Amino acid sequence: MPAALELKAVHKSFGKTAIINGVDLAIEKGERHAVIGPNGAGKSTLFNLISGRFPLSTGNILLDGQDITGLAPNEINRRGLARSFQITNIFAKLSVYENIRCAVMWSMGYRYSFWKRVAGLRDVADRAQSIVDMINLGRRRDTLAGVLSYAELRALEIGVTIAGGANVILLDEPTAGMSNTETADAVALIRNVTQGKTLVMVEHDMSVVFGLADRISVLVYGQVIATGTPEEIRSNKAVQEAYLGTEATEESE
Repeated sequence: MPAALELKAVHKSFGKTAIINGVDLAIEKGERHAVIGPNGAGKSTLFNLISGRFPLSTGNILLDGQDITGLAPNEINRRGLARSFQITNIFAKLSVYENIRCAVMWSMGYRYSFWKRVAGLRDVADRAQSIVDMINLGRRRDTLAGVLSYAELRALEIGVTIAGGANVILLDEPTAGMSNTETADAVALIRNVTQGKTLVMVEHDMSVVFGLADRISVLVYGQVIATGTPEEIRSNKAVQEAYLGTEATEESE
């Protein structure tokens, strides 16, 4: 059975500056996988390569065994991969429900037109409402996205990300800027909405990483220096020296 997502000798340079230096990584179906590393390690660049925002310099990326190298982001999305961003990307002047409905419409093959009533699309309405409920924003259904709290915005973005029914979900810093309570709620939400799916996330909060991920890859200077279970990564001396440090490993015990 092919991996859900596989990177083979992936390189990315901007001019003479190498950012990603030969990443090999296989993420199995149904796995929750975290990519961690210091600032400037290339984590966001790696996500941009996987999702098609940046072209690879060399190497290949496979989605469910099919080569997606060089495909546009919308083509990759249609093949079953969706991602969120560090900066919330929603329509501020649309309601929670309308934001989700827009994402659902595109994923179900509908396109905007002046002669078709959106309200009459029952399959879209049912799917959109189920996602609103899933992300725990039912009571905020008709609230404009622009007045939501930060944590609610992040939940909405996760809803938009999963609206297309993608099997591989990429989340970039999903709990950044949240309080401890908000982080706990976000982790519970992520665990719920990714049931049966493959999750790949970039995250700096080690409590989130060690509590949510099945496996972790550590990226340093554009290279994966270790991949393993949370226990293996926690005890890896090279990882401790390069990233986690004594304080982080003591806190996770």
